[in-house]
Amino acid sequence: MAKEQLSGKTIAGYELSDMIGEGGTAAVYRARHAQHGLVALKVLREKLREDKTAVARFLREANYGARVTHGNVVRTIEIGQGTQGLHFLAIEWANGELLERYAKRHAPLPVGEAVEIVSQIASAVQAAHDAGIMHRDLKPDNVMYDPESRTVKLLDFGIAAETDMAAEDRLTRAGFFVGTLMYVAPEALSGEMVSPAADQYSLATIAYYLLTGAHPFVAKSQREMFTQLLSQPPIALNKARPGLNLGPAIEAVVMKGLAKQPAGRFTGVRAFAQALQEAAVSSKGQEKGGLLGRVKGIFAK
Repeated sequence: MAKEQLSGKTIAGYELSDMIGEGGTAAVYRARHAQHGLVALKVLREKLREDKTAVARFLREANYGARVTHGNVVRTIEIGQGTQGLHFLAIEWANGELLERYAKRHAPLPVGEAVEIVSQIASAVQAAHDAGIMHRDLKPDNVMYDPESRTVKLLDFGIAAETDMAAEDRLTRAGFFVGTLMYVAPEALSGEMVSPAADQYSLATIAYYLLTGAHPFVAKSQREMFTQLLSQPPIALNKARPGLNLGPAIEAVVMKGLAKQPAGRFTGVRAFAQALQEAAVSSKGQEKGGLLGRVKGIFAK
């Protein structure tokens, strides 16, 4: 069955041009609207429009995104339905590119840039937590980044969940998880209670990747990765690649964010980002002090 192609069509006043992304449940188009201007329009796939569960999930994602109002979260413009049950979500157009693509070309990033990106993501995630929502799929592929303005926009609340959902609904079956394995917290794999601390773990993994260009676990298969996440400590930040030296303060913060047990992490994503900022400033000061000391030593001889 050929995939539905909506480029060139108009849906509820949105004129669709090129498709800019697609997944198993929806396709995303660049679109223009007389009132809203340039937007990204996410459209539920044709084969799922009669599936009540798929429609409910799509609408849940749209409503979660609409509940989170923050400068670092893509703004929800409209949740609607066109002809023949065509469900859509219009969101603000975010300049830049996916952080994953940017990081693949440029990581390891300068410490200042990496910390700024992580801080903005943390602000967005904290806004979600304050609204009672866990993102549960934090990864560079769900972040838009504009390097010119150094602006971050958090995307995709597709598998988000309420922070105050019933305990039995927050438990995951061992061996089953939601999210992306490379960035998922260990408790989401082991059947433990999942809390906002899982988002902090994912954010710490993003920080690790931006600062090193590598990941805290290296595995040859999904099964091996699964086992490492549950039973092995992550590779120390400064050992992620040869010649890397980010200093002990930055390493300590990132590794605490990657603690196996939620209780071993910071009190929240905001606290993690703040500690990372302070560590970066401290490390920079030590570098300057060390250089100054060496220069003084030369002239003292």
